[in-house]
Amino acid sequence: MSYNFNLVVNRKNTNSLKYDFAVERGKAADILPLWVADMDFPTVPEVTEALVKASHHGIFGYTDVKDNYFEVLRNWFSSHYHWEIEQKWLVKTPGVVFAIAMAIRAFTKENEAVLIQRPVYYPFSEAIKSNERVLINNPLVYENGKYHIDYNDFEDKIIKNNVKLFILCNPHNPVGRVWTKNELIRLGDICIKHNVLIVSDEIHADFIYSGFEHLNFANLKPEFLDNTITCTAPSKTFNLAGLQVSNVLIGNPKLKSAFKTEIVKSGYSQLNTMGLIACQTAYEYGEEWLKELKEYLRENLLYVKEFLEKHIPEVKLIEPEGTYLVWLDFNQLGLSEEELEELLLNKAKLWLDAGTMFGPEGLGFQRINIACPRETLSLALTQLRNAVLK
Repeated sequence: MSYNFNLVVNRKNTNSLKYDFAVERGKAADILPLWVADMDFPTVPEVTEALVKASHHGIFGYTDVKDNYFEVLRNWFSSHYHWEIEQKWLVKTPGVVFAIAMAIRAFTKENEAVLIQRPVYYPFSEAIKSNERVLINNPLVYENGKYHIDYNDFEDKIIKNNVKLFILCNPHNPVGRVWTKNELIRLGDICIKHNVLIVSDEIHADFIYSGFEHLNFANLKPEFLDNTITCTAPSKTFNLAGLQVSNVLIGNPKLKSAFKTEIVKSGYSQLNTMGLIACQTAYEYGEEWLKELKEYLRENLLYVKEFLEKHIPEVKLIEPEGTYLVWLDFNQLGLSEEELEELLLNKAKLWLDAGTMFGPEGLGFQRINIACPRETLSLALTQLRNAVLK
C-alpha cells in the first residue's frame, strides 16, 4: 500500500469532538471513542499540501469557485456513478444536515409531515422536530439479519398523514443497506404518485462493499431528477467534515430557486475558503487514496466479523453493504438499555453510538465506527470481549 492506514495518529488535545470532549459529554476521560463518523486517518496528502499552500498566502477573505471546481465534480460523478451532472444544478452548502434543514424549511410548512425510515441518522429527526414539522416514521423491517422496506406502510403513512417530504438515506446510516434499483424505483414511484418531494442523503456513496452498487436516486428516472434534492459531500469520503462543504444537486430549476432562497433567509453566503480548496483537491487527486482506504476498511470489517464470531458470538454484526459505520446487535446478551450502556461505557470503556439515538427501533443495537487503524480497532474489541466475559 502507498498509504499507511495502520499509523496511529494522536488526536488528543486538538479540540477533536471525538477525543477531547468525553468529560463534557458525561463520559470517562480515558474512554476509547468509536462513535462520531469521522475517520482516524489523515486525509489525502495533496489536500494537506493545498491547504498549507493557501495558508501561506495569509489572506482569508471571501472566496468562491471557478468552473474547474465543477469540472472536478462532474468527472467524479461520471466516472464513479455514470451520472452526467450539470453545473446549473449545483448549490454549495456548509453541510448535508444544513441542506436537509433548508429543504425542510423551503418545501414544507409548520405542522406538515416529513417522512423518514428509522432507525436512521438522528439529525433527520432533529431537523424535522426543531422546525416544527410532524415526523412520520416508516420503520425498516429487520428480518434474518437484514433490513428491508415495508412499502405498504410507506404508502399508507404518506396517504394518511399527507406527507410532503421524504428524506431518503442512501446508503443507509446506520444499518448499512445500499438500496437496489428496484427498491429505489418502488419508493420513487410511490412518491411521484402522491406528490412527495424527495431529499436523498448520499453522503456515504463512496463507501460501497464488493457486490453492491450505489445508485444516485435522481439518475434513475427523469421524473425523479425533477423531484429530488440530492445531497453529497467530500466530508465522509476524504475525512474533511470539519471544513464544512457539501454539494447539493437539484435538477428542477424551481426547486433550486426555492432552496437557494431559503439559504439566503438563513443568512448564509460564501462557503469556508479552505473547505472549497480541500473539496476540489480531494476529488481531483484522491482516487488512489480512496481505493486503498476502502480495501483497508474491508479488511477491518472482516476483522470485526471474525473477532465477534470467535470471541463474542452473542454480539451479531449486521453485514453492511456500504459505509464504514457498523450496526451491532447486542440483544442476545439479554441486557436492558441501561445495563448495555453500563457494560460499554464503564466496563469496556468504549464510547459507541447507542442504537436508540437513531430511533426506538435501535433498542439493543450499537453503531461502531471502524474507520480507524487496526491497532485501535483491536483494542476496542478486546476491551469489549473482556467486559462481556467478566
